[in-house]
Amino acid sequence: MQRRSKIVDNLDWTTIFIYILLVLMGWMNIYAAVYSEEHNSILDFSQRYGKQMVWIAFAFAIAITIMLSSSRLYVVFAYFIFGLVLALLLSTLVFGKVVNASKSWIQIGSFGLQPAEFAKFATALALAKLMGPYGFKLNTFTSYVKVGLIIALPAGIILLQNDTGSALVFGSFIFILYREGLPGWILVFLFFLVSLFILTLIFSSISIMVFLYVLTLFVFILQTRKYKDALRFTVALVGIGLLMYLVSELFDISIPRSYFFIFPVAAGVLIAGIYGFVSRFRPAYLWAAFLGVSVMYSLSADYVFQNVLDVHHQKRINDLLGIESDPLGWGYNVNQSKIAIGSGGIVGKGFLGGTQTKYNFVPEQSTDFIFCTVGEEWGFLGSTVVLGLFLYLLLRLIRIAERQREGFARIYGYGVVSILFFHIVVNVGMTVGIFPVIGIPLPFFSYGGSSLWAFTILLFILLKFDSDRFGH
Repeated sequence: MQRRSKIVDNLDWTTIFIYILLVLMGWMNIYAAVYSEEHNSILDFSQRYGKQMVWIAFAFAIAITIMLSSSRLYVVFAYFIFGLVLALLLSTLVFGKVVNASKSWIQIGSFGLQPAEFAKFATALALAKLMGPYGFKLNTFTSYVKVGLIIALPAGIILLQNDTGSALVFGSFIFILYREGLPGWILVFLFFLVSLFILTLIFSSISIMVFLYVLTLFVFILQTRKYKDALRFTVALVGIGLLMYLVSELFDISIPRSYFFIFPVAAGVLIAGIYGFVSRFRPAYLWAAFLGVSVMYSLSADYVFQNVLDVHHQKRINDLLGIESDPLGWGYNVNQSKIAIGSGGIVGKGFLGGTQTKYNFVPEQSTDFIFCTVGEEWGFLGSTVVLGLFLYLLLRLIRIAERQREGFARIYGYGVVSILFFHIVVNVGMTVGIFPVIGIPLPFFSYGGSSLWAFTILLFILLKFDSDRFGH
């Protein structure tokens, strides 16, 4: 009795209240999304809202079980849990059921289990186990390889299942690495690569190469103040390009126009790299390497987009960037979602009053697009309240993570924040058309047992660590 009383006293009840509130609000929106006159009973278990009640009851039971267990279990068995989930992911490739072109479900009777959802908290545990011990430093090649493998293994298997959205979630663990000592310039460089990928899809390869060269030269001048050297180098590269053009005209050689930019830049990178290495002028070969990597990346980005990504992913990205538009085809989901949210106005149409929702204009309205039900029926004010609750939850979880006494719990806490942040931002972003549709649920809101249980486990393991910190 004394132990149970201690657990109750040490719990972060504010976070638990927010969790329960979000879950119940999610259930209300699922009910509103699939409501019909023929099925209006909240206890109709043939409907999604009825099934969600069962998933919620099990989620609460899971939460209580976690709080009654020992937090040391998750430390000791972190790698075992990670290995077990990896085995489940691999078994899905063999025995899995295909849903929406993704072979990511294991059918158990009438219930479908999605191991990818559970891989998120398992990966957070494994990272905490690796990086938690005192003395671990994220500053060696070996440490980066170990961390990279833990993140890449589940993400790679999920990609093989053709579930790109769930695989992308694992990229959010970069925030854990940043908190634990990853140099800030790496984070900036990764953001630059994402931006460059988008720019490559919008502008021509020649424009991108000119932009990259000017950017590199500008930063080099800011760092070294060597204006004359930069000018001479630029004149030399322009001379190489003009020489190529004259030779092609003189000997009637057909050369693609982009080559007049690629070859001079390649020559410049090589010359600058050799010069910097020989003269031990570090900025020269560092920025030469940056330019070389950036140009190769930009040239390969278009190839990857055209030949690696599925057609529906290409169409969704093109629609997002305004390159193509098909509101009745691949852009239908987002277009209808924006109409639904916009039609809600300031205060919304009221509970069960959403016409876009009622007449099934929005596909996946109880799962991936649940937020458009919030926008239509609760309006701008209701949407702001929901987003405010999510923001407060994230800020509170950061506070919880920071007050942990052990590295394991702190790192795991930031894993929880990273996963929830990615899901919330991307899910809401894709319903309003600022992110491509990648099919990931809104935490605690979207219909589904696997996602609700996985998010519950993710959150309550952290709350268990937090309650046990008083005893350590």
